[in-house]
Amino acid sequence: MKVAVFSTQSYDKEYFNLVNEKFNHEFVFLEPSLNADTAILAKGCGGICAFVNDKVDEKTLEILHQSGVNTIVLRCAGFNQVDLEAAKKLGVKIYRVPSYSPEAVAEHATAMIMTLNRKTHKAYNRVREGNFSLERLIGFNLHGKIAGVIGLGQIGLAFAKIMHGFGCEVIAYDPVVEKTPTFIKLVDLDTLMTTADLISIHCPLNEHTHHLMNRKRFDQMKKGAMLINTSRGAILDTHAAIEALKQGKLGYLGIDVYEQEDKLFFRDLSESLIEDEQILRLMSFSNVLITAHQGFFTTEALTEIAQTTLLNLSHAEDGFSDAEKSSADPNRLA
Repeated sequence: MKVAVFSTQSYDKEYFNLVNEKFNHEFVFLEPSLNADTAILAKGCGGICAFVNDKVDEKTLEILHQSGVNTIVLRCAGFNQVDLEAAKKLGVKIYRVPSYSPEAVAEHATAMIMTLNRKTHKAYNRVREGNFSLERLIGFNLHGKIAGVIGLGQIGLAFAKIMHGFGCEVIAYDPVVEKTPTFIKLVDLDTLMTTADLISIHCPLNEHTHHLMNRKRFDQMKKGAMLINTSRGAILDTHAAIEALKQGKLGYLGIDVYEQEDKLFFRDLSESLIEDEQILRLMSFSNVLITAHQGFFTTEALTEIAQTTLLNLSHAEDGFSDAEKSSADPNRLA
């Protein structure tokens, strides 16, 4: 299948071309992100590949459909950027990568915890400048702390295992999970917010989780608690988080995702004027750590993403469009 790949980075080309030796798809790599203005670039292609910040709304889908696109593969797990109802009406097949190396994201969340806690980023810069002082570098032991996990999918479970390995007491909230490993205690969200010393978010973004972390939830947290978000930016109410940081209620914040990241992440803006006042305010706090959506960024995860994405394209080509076959395909969304 001839496929237009939007929001292309160098590593997308590298891993797609490497894995494609087994599939023989034809790629048109495009740097622009996908939206209603750029969808026309896919003309002549049977499918397109989109990423987390591409906009696959109704208007974009209509333009893609008119251009001959009947298959869309997402090289990510989340699909909040896609209008699934519009896709169904147009008969456009949507596939995603529901799972790819959950340990990659879980380990990145852990790295953010350790960096914020032991202040290794500050120590690194100090030593390079000849400053060997330990002043203001005090951290805390993770052993014995209460780690709260919001969302017990594969990533949440992988993270919980890591925290258990550190000697933490692990509590978790997930409205659809009934059974967990014995080292995880299921609790309601109110209990988790008031009990945990550190909280890590691993749930999808939908109408129930949008701004799940809001002013009410920050008010419930222990004073000085840590919050990590490697899931989706809009789960966190950024304004409320800034207020909680200013008041000293939120002790540490680590985010690998951001509400307005589509205007910032995955591009070099070092020579540009950043006009996003909220992220600039977040960057001004010494107890805030921001990474640019790199939780997935490991060799293993990139390989799995490419393999599943290209397999999805082959499924679409080989007749997975009929109801019986598509219902058996775990990656199929619409």
